[in-house]
Amino acid sequence: MNNISLSNIFKGDKVIWMIFFFLCIISIIEVYSASSSLSYKGGNYWSPIIYHCSILVVGVTIMVFVLNVKCRYFKLVTPIALVMSIILLMWVMAAGQSTNGASRWISFIGIQFQPSELAKGALVLTVAQILSAMQTEHGADRKAFKFIIGISVVIIIFIVPENLSTAMLVGLTVVLMMIVGRVPKKQITMLIICIMALAVFALSMVMLVGDDKNIDEELSTKQNLTEQTIAEQQKESPGFISKTLHRADTWKARIKKFFDNKYVAPKDYDLDKDAQVAHANIAIASSNIIGKGPGNSNERDFLSQAFSDFIYAIIIEETGLIGAVIVALLYIILLFRTGIIANRCENNFPAFLAMGIAFLLVTQALFNMLVAVGLAPVTGQPLPLISKGGTSTIINCVYIGVILSVSRSAKKKKEENVSSEKLSQVVA
Repeated sequence: MNNISLSNIFKGDKVIWMIFFFLCIISIIEVYSASSSLSYKGGNYWSPIIYHCSILVVGVTIMVFVLNVKCRYFKLVTPIALVMSIILLMWVMAAGQSTNGASRWISFIGIQFQPSELAKGALVLTVAQILSAMQTEHGADRKAFKFIIGISVVIIIFIVPENLSTAMLVGLTVVLMMIVGRVPKKQITMLIICIMALAVFALSMVMLVGDDKNIDEELSTKQNLTEQTIAEQQKESPGFISKTLHRADTWKARIKKFFDNKYVAPKDYDLDKDAQVAHANIAIASSNIIGKGPGNSNERDFLSQAFSDFIYAIIIEETGLIGAVIVALLYIILLFRTGIIANRCENNFPAFLAMGIAFLLVTQALFNMLVAVGLAPVTGQPLPLISKGGTSTIINCVYIGVILSVSRSAKKKKEENVSSEKLSQVVA
C-alpha cells in the first residue's frame, strides 16, 4: 500500500524529481547555515529554517497538485493569468511595498508576494500558446512574432522600473522560446539588433540621469530604518517616471562598480563601502576544492543577503569547487532533461511550455551564479529552489510541477508509441 501511494504522488519524470529533491536538500542545508544574521536579529536560531521548510512543504504540496493536472488544461489558465498579471503589476507600481529601494511587493489578505513572479509564468504560457497555435510546416507564422512582441512589451514594461534584471531575464526567455519555436531567423535577428540598440540607449540614459551613490551604504541605511519610517515610505506612491529615475541611481552605481577595474591594494580596500561584493569574494577565495564544510562559513555573518542573492557564494565557501560545479550541473541537467521531455511530445504546446519554464529557471540560476562570482553586476535575483524565499519558492515549485505534468500527461510521438508496442510484443 505504501508503494502504491508513493507511486501516485511521485508521478512524472524521475530525473526531474531527483534534481528537484537534490536542490531542496541543498537549500535546507545552506539556508540553515546562511541565516545566522536572521537568527541573531530574531533571537531564535530555528525560526528561519522552520519558516523555509514550511514554505517548501507548501510548494511541494502545490507542485503535486499541478503535476496531476493534464497539460492541455494549462491553456485555459493562460488568459486569466495574463490579465491578473497585468492588473497586479499596475497595482505594485501604484502602491507597492518597498524592499531595499524597490517597490516589488504587494500585500493581499496578509500575504506578501511579487507580481513579477506570476507575470513570468503567465508570459511563458502565452508565448507557448501563440507559438503552438501558429506553427506551420516551415516554422512559426510571421504574424506570431508580432503577437509575442506586443504581449511581451506590455508585461516587461511594467517590470522594468523596479526589477530590471527580472525584465531582462524574461526577455531572454522569450527570445529563446522564439528560437525553439522556429520563428523566422530574419525576425529574430532584427529583434536582437533592436534590443542591442535599445540597451545602448538605455545604458546611456542611466549613466546620464542617474546620481552617484553607494549601494552598500544605502542598503545599510535602509536596514536601520525604524518600522514607522518604513511604513511612511510605503505609503508614498510616486509615478512611473519618478520610480524609474529613482532606480536609475541604483542601476548607475551597480554598473560603475562592476566596470571599475582600478586596482586597490588589500590594505586600502574599504569593506564597508563594497560590503556585498567584498565578502562574497572573500567567501569564494577562502574556499578550496572541498570547502570548509556545511555550516562552517565565516562570511555568512557579514554578507548581506547571504541566504538569498549571494547564497551561491556561501555554497562555494562551504562545499568548495566540487559543490559549486554540482549545483551548476543540476540546473544544466534540468535544462537538457526538459529538452528530452519536450522532444518526445507530439503536440507543440506542452513542448514549448516545458522549454519556456526550463529557460526561465536556468537563466535565472546561471545569472545568480555569475553575480555571486563577480562576473555580472549585483542584482536582486535569488537562486531558484535554493535561496530562502516565500512566493518565489512556491511559484518555482509550481514551475517544476508544470514540467512534471508535461512529462506525465503530454501525448508522446507516434514513433515512440510504435516502438514501445513492438518492445512489448517481443517481451510477450
